Amino acid sequence: MGMFSFIKEAGEKLFGSKEVEDAAAKAATDEAARARSEELNKAAGDGIAKYIEAQNLGIEGLYVTFDGATSTVELQGTAPSQEASEKAALCCGNVGGVGSVNNMLAVSDSAGESQFHDVVRGDTLSAIAKEYYGNAGKYPVIFEANKPMLSHPDKIYPGQKLRIPPLA
Repeated sequence: MGMFSFIKEAGEKLFGSKEVEDAAAKAATDEAARARSEELNKAAGDGIAKYIEAQNLGIEGLYVTFDGATSTVELQGTAPSQEASEKAALCCGNVGGVGSVNNMLAVSDSAGESQFHDVVRGDTLSAIAKEYYGNAGKYPVIFEANKPMLSHPDKIYPGQKLRIPPLA
């Protein structure tokens, strides 16, 4: 699927991203800091993997790595559908401290790729639906496409990236 960019400061707080960044910066010159950086990167990757697994997307062989120096997550494994692959990438990118996601997931049953929308202040799902589908009443399509990351149609925040699937 490729590389996606996200707003690093927005999203779920799953790990101490500032601590990971600091350790990564020191790792270039200090062996102890390098070991600490690797430890923190692994813990961040494991935390993100648990978050993805909690979404019950059916991804097999999920392997998640995080690089604190570049704020990049890499996903590997096999997703049962294009939708699951896109949702997994969004799970990663909507975590505070993640600036980009390299989605290397294989897809068992591929379908058309979705568009993506970066939420800005004042956005609503209705307004987003009007922009992409020409009909504000289609907001439930966007809400359903972003479940379980979204728990309520009114709970979106600036910096969040949403999946906008093609209309069936």
